[in-house]
Amino acid sequence: MSHRHYSIGDTDIEKLNVHLLYVSLSKYEKDWSSLLHTHEFTELFFVANGSGSFRFRDESRPIKTGDLVIIPPYLEHTEQSSPEDPLEYYSLGIGGVTFLPEDQQKGPQIFCNIEHRSFFAELFDQMLYEIRNNKYGADKICQNFLEIVILRLIRAQHLVPVPIRSGHMSKECAQIKSYLDANYSKHITLDTLAEMTHMNKYYMAHSFTRYTGLSPIQYLNQRRLENACTLLKDTDHSISNIAVSTGFSSQSYFTQIFRKKYGVTPMKYRQTHSRKQDS
Repeated sequence: MSHRHYSIGDTDIEKLNVHLLYVSLSKYEKDWSSLLHTHEFTELFFVANGSGSFRFRDESRPIKTGDLVIIPPYLEHTEQSSPEDPLEYYSLGIGGVTFLPEDQQKGPQIFCNIEHRSFFAELFDQMLYEIRNNKYGADKICQNFLEIVILRLIRAQHLVPVPIRSGHMSKECAQIKSYLDANYSKHITLDTLAEMTHMNKYYMAHSFTRYTGLSPIQYLNQRRLENACTLLKDTDHSISNIAVSTGFSSQSYFTQIFRKKYGVTPMKYRQTHSRKQDS
């Protein structure tokens, strides 16, 4: 018989003041639209399968299975999938902390071709499982998994955690924002969002407006209009098709909202900004 005994000592690691806002798993499909956007919180982006690129306003970097991206608050970004090797990825919204490399004073995006990728993939998968099933203690389990992920990343990538003020977006508002960003083309009402967050819809709308400066419906229309502008500039799709694909109930309503926002009709905007005419 052999026996090894290891004692656990106290460390001087300061307690991480972090909280999990959401967990999601996304997979590339043909209706995928990639738009630059920002978050008021840190996001972890882990590629479970596939390949593509991660784009910022001024640069683009290739990504593949096992890569992990740490996106600090307010950094514009989006992902683009390879059609031949579709992206599938986990996203974690994290409040309370961001990260800097030990040898840098500023921390833009951090790319990690991480070791032990199966270990991280299992942790992300377990968090998603707990959130989906929402059984007793799910939030605590996910919080503990999150701290394990962060500590392993700090250790492996030589990162310094930097506290950020927590007076930003609540967990529920972050959930709404993430949902609107991903599902703007669907039919969405205040009742949809209230049911999803288990909040009174009037309190929910007030809270979201306080954090973002826009009501949920105003924010939804803004996301739809941003995507419509991209389609008007980069495609030959008809105005009616663009209206439908971006979630507007009719072409006339789309034109009305578009003119109010940009001062011109969608057709006039296309004539002025179309990239296809320049090619």
